[in-house]
Amino acid sequence: MQKNLPHKNKMKDIKIIGIDLGATNIRGAVVKDEKISDIISRRIQTKGTEEQVLDDVYSLIDTLIDKDVKAIGIGVPSVVDVKLGIVYDVVHIPSWKEVHLKELLENRYHIPVFVNNDANCFALGEHYFGKGKGADDMVGLTLGTGLGAGIIINNHLYAGPNCGAGEFGCVDYLDNNYEFYCSGSFFNNVYGLNGEEVFKNAQKGDAQALKLYGEMGTHLGNAIKLVMYTYDPKLIILGGSVQLAYEYFEKTMWERIKTLVYPKSVEQLKIERSALENSGILGAVALYFDAEEVRKTESQ
Repeated sequence: MQKNLPHKNKMKDIKIIGIDLGATNIRGAVVKDEKISDIISRRIQTKGTEEQVLDDVYSLIDTLIDKDVKAIGIGVPSVVDVKLGIVYDVVHIPSWKEVHLKELLENRYHIPVFVNNDANCFALGEHYFGKGKGADDMVGLTLGTGLGAGIIINNHLYAGPNCGAGEFGCVDYLDNNYEFYCSGSFFNNVYGLNGEEVFKNAQKGDAQALKLYGEMGTHLGNAIKLVMYTYDPKLIILGGSVQLAYEYFEKTMWERIKTLVYPKSVEQLKIERSALENSGILGAVALYFDAEEVRKTESQ
C-alpha cells in the first residue's frame, strides 16, 4: 500500500530510503514521487556491540534497497558531524560512541547517504511534507521524553557547524534546564509521577493532573519565549507524544508567551501541532532534498 503525501515542491521521480533510528526500534521506508511505501519496523540490539547494531541497520536497508534507489537519509538521536556523517554518543545505544555511519553506508551501498539528528529530521519532515510547507522560517519542537528542536532558515535546515543549533532544552533554567521542565519527563522529574498516568487522569478531568499540565505549560511558554528571542520564527510546530495533551497546557503556555516584550512578534506567531505521520522517516528523506537545494544555491 502507498499513501499520497503532501509536498513542498514537485520532487523528482526518484526513490530515496528514509531511516528513523530510535532508542529501541529502527523504522524505514522508500519514498518516490510523493508516495511512501509500507514501513518496516524492527527492534535493534540496544545493548549490542557497535557491529551488532550496524547489522540491524544493514538488515533493514537490505530489505528496502534496489538498483533504483538514489540516496539514503537517516535520522539518529545523537550529535552528528553532518559533513562527515559521524554520529556520537547515540542515546540508549551505549556502544555507538563514534560511528562513521555515512562512510560505512556509502561503502556498502555505493549511493549518497545523509545523516542528521532526529529533531532536525522532524523539522525538515514538517517543512517538506507537513504544516511547515511554504514557511521560509520555522522551528520544530519535539516534546517527548526530552525537548528537541530543528531550525529552518531561508528554506534550509540550520544545524550549526557541530549539529548543535536548536538545543534549547540544554539551556540553564531554574535549578536545572528547560528539558527538565518542558518535556514528558517533567512529571517524574519534579513530582515523581508517571507521565502516562498523569495524561490519563487529565483526560478524565482530574483537577490535580490538569494543574500539573498547566504548570508544565508555563515552563514550555518560557522555553518558546527563548526560541522567539533567539530565532524570531513566525511558525513553531510541536511534535512528539506530549503535544497530544496540547489542550491541557495550551492556555498557560500562551499566557507566558504573551509576556514577550515584542507584542508584534506574538501577534504573528503561529503554533501548530504536527499531524504528519512518520515525520522521522520523511524528514530523513528530506535531508537529500535539502542538500540538493543547498547545492543548487551554492552553484548559482
